[in-house]
Amino acid sequence: MPQLLLEILSEEIPARMQAKAEADLVKALMDGLTAAGLMPEGIKGFSGPRRLVAVVEGLPVKSADVVEDVIGPKEGAPDAAIQGFLKKAGLSDISQAHVHDVPKKGRVYVAHVRKAGRQTADVIAALVPQIIRGFHWPKSMRWGPNLTNKNGDLRWVRPISRILCTFDGEVVPFEIEGIRSDNLTEGHRVMGRGPFKVRRFDDYADVLKNRGRVILDREERKEIILTDAKQLCAAQNLELVDDIGLLEEVAGLAEHPVVIIGDMDASFLDLPPEVIKLSMRTHQKYFAVRDPAKKDGALAPKFIVVANLDAADGGKKIAEGNSRVLSARLNDARFFWDNDRKVSLESRFEKLGSIVFHEQLGSVKDKAERVMALAKELAPKVGADPAQAERAAKLAKCDLVSDMVGEFAELEGVMGRYYATLQGEPQTIADAVRDHYKPKGPGDNVPGDPVGVAVALADKLDTLVGFWSIDEKPTGSKDPFALRRAALGVIRLLMDDSYRVSLLRCCSRHRKRVSIYVPRYVAQAIDEMPLGAAKAGGLETFASVADLMSEAERLAKYTLAEHERLDQYDIRQPDYDLLAFFADRLKVHLREQGARHDLIDAVFALGEDDLVLIVKRVEALGEFLATEDGKNLLAGYKRAANILAIEEKKHVETYSGQGISMPGDPPEVDALVSALAKAAPEATSALEREDFAGAMRALSKLRGPVDAFFDKVTVNADVADVRVNRLMILSQIRDALGRVADFSKVEG
Repeated sequence: MPQLLLEILSEEIPARMQAKAEADLVKALMDGLTAAGLMPEGIKGFSGPRRLVAVVEGLPVKSADVVEDVIGPKEGAPDAAIQGFLKKAGLSDISQAHVHDVPKKGRVYVAHVRKAGRQTADVIAALVPQIIRGFHWPKSMRWGPNLTNKNGDLRWVRPISRILCTFDGEVVPFEIEGIRSDNLTEGHRVMGRGPFKVRRFDDYADVLKNRGRVILDREERKEIILTDAKQLCAAQNLELVDDIGLLEEVAGLAEHPVVIIGDMDASFLDLPPEVIKLSMRTHQKYFAVRDPAKKDGALAPKFIVVANLDAADGGKKIAEGNSRVLSARLNDARFFWDNDRKVSLESRFEKLGSIVFHEQLGSVKDKAERVMALAKELAPKVGADPAQAERAAKLAKCDLVSDMVGEFAELEGVMGRYYATLQGEPQTIADAVRDHYKPKGPGDNVPGDPVGVAVALADKLDTLVGFWSIDEKPTGSKDPFALRRAALGVIRLLMDDSYRVSLLRCCSRHRKRVSIYVPRYVAQAIDEMPLGAAKAGGLETFASVADLMSEAERLAKYTLAEHERLDQYDIRQPDYDLLAFFADRLKVHLREQGARHDLIDAVFALGEDDLVLIVKRVEALGEFLATEDGKNLLAGYKRAANILAIEEKKHVETYSGQGISMPGDPPEVDALVSALAKAAPEATSALEREDFAGAMRALSKLRGPVDAFFDKVTVNADVADVRVNRLMILSQIRDALGRVADFSKVEG
């Protein structure tokens, strides 16, 4: 069947945008062709520095004919309505229409109108310009094809130079901003520019590779780069430092990748290896090389660079030129390194006051002081020394005002560890300075030392509590302060080593600490506010700016102890909201492990805020409900809860208390009362020992008596006292199971 070949050739497309643009082009073509009634057998995309390409296989030459029903007026309608219907349907006489019974309309005229399918080439000619004009790029430019076209409104990532579009080997004609589609492509700018005439994908790919010197497939370019780089390193008994992200980027920079190994001035190896690798990666797109013969596989004075053409001298001059550029970059890094070491890390602490963390939450210094206090509190709970945790928290952000981190923001924490070590800090504290940002994502490790855990927990909890206090929460897909990532970080920090922390108590106390900063910055804002503006903002109760400032200054002087005495700060709704946010994040964290979201909700509903205990309860509950006893007991609970809900609503009262076996009761009542009297205390005792599996075993003994009770006993007896007693027995079932989880939230 015929094939569609589309190539959009442009100036250089940023490497980071190519893969997504390729996928977007494939999707847009598939959606557009399918909507037009053309279902392709397959579609594949390609992308590179100068081109987006798609090849669509198995398209029909035209779309299928379709029959559409045109609904007309009712039988006996006025002649004007009949004539309008005939014109719309393309009929010459009403006898050509059919009469159908249509619900709510009665007998109406219907015309079966056959519409001929469209030629596929016509569909493509209309679809491709539409796709190009509506294509989304993260950044694009408004562009016309030449300087004389001042009205050009096409937006594309870079100026388009040519559009190749063929169907079944023939050009699909269309024009966009003065560019006419054709069957010509271009190769490498230097080694095989062209243009070259092509008809189908096979000859297109062959021409590009053999005459145009272009490797079209991204994966093939990546494989060439990786294989050649490893071979060059192995020839000198060295190893390539793997960097998947950089490999992806350089594959988008070179249409004809040529891998070259170059020499680095060995004197730069006294710089921290992270600085060398980042300088290579960020500025030059070089791969680092290590020497396996050295201790810990230290870096070798070499680098790998990917050129975009074959050099006559084998790349010698390219390597020399890149070596000079790298030396210049590393000289800058050496200046920063030497300059930073002249000042102790601790002496930079006061400078953190000049960096705004958030206008309502203070400076980075303010945040650091809060983290110090919280890390000291959390330290005993994670097995860390409180003094070391406080010290590490004080130093953790200090490298943000260093020259090196100012140049390479990615080295925050990493440089702090080096500077802390240089000023004689214990290794535990230095490591905590580096690790307190961890985990940054799902693939990142958590800190390996309790001091690092304490500081990392405090840093993330301060961020979460702070933004919850000022009502800056994630909404939908928007999370500008990465609060979801922070919450997942807290969960992993606590779960990986089973640290026991009451999140509600911790967040509630810390919120009072955070709230000290809010009035201070309100006062600063009021200081710059005219009285008229203040009154417009709802502060009209103050007669003057002076009175307003007096109140603001009073608020700004509150201490933590004073905050704790204020009733208004005992309102814990933000803390409960934050706990619910942790519940949502915990669901995400446990989903991959197969945990059910409803079980997490059922446990959180008890008000439990110890994540370790929550997970233990969820695991035990999941195992219990997977058994026959668990399934049947859940059914019994729901039945009891439903009866109680109906009766409590009907009689406007709550049934609770100790049910008994009354004279004349069926034996199933006495059996259930006895079982509850034994199982409930056993379950409670097991819960107090945090033996959740034991609690489930105790409750499982209720399964038989509960089933028998509902089979043989009428709850809503005619005698009021009997009915109330039996409802109280049901409330005991509800209460006994409710100590383990809120079974009303369990599905099934």
